[in-house]
Amino acid sequence: RVPIRQNLAITGSVNQLGRVQAVGGINEKIEGFFAVCKERGLDGSHAVVIPHDNIKHLMLREEVVEAVHENLFNVFAVRSIDEAFSALTGRTAGARDKDGEFPPNTLNRLVEDKLIQYASRRKQFSEGASDDKGIR
Repeated sequence: RVPIRQNLAITGSVNQLGRVQAVGGINEKIEGFFAVCKERGLDGSHAVVIPHDNIKHLMLREEVVEAVHENLFNVFAVRSIDEAFSALTGRTAGARDKDGEFPPNTLNRLVEDKLIQYASRRKQFSEGASDDKGIR
């Protein structure tokens, strides 16, 4: 129930440890999204999220570079899925503290709370919890 920004494009691959991995065609992907945004009207809110490891591969057209310098378009480079979630939602992902808890109101806390809720409902269902009519 956390809104995701609709003015961002994202590309990349994520491994099982949550690390964002480089992808091919990064310049074409950025320039393609830039073209769509330009057609609709650049206002500084548009951006693309890319793998940090792709920074060394960037060779963008001068028009895109100028738009970035003028704060009309942005390119966010991320190393982890948590960084990507933060870029997409504007909220902190959150890391576990020494007690193994995520800080309140962070994305990871909200996800964990929802998973606990689902697990609790599943447990109730598997134990044969009935509704108020006594039907199982």
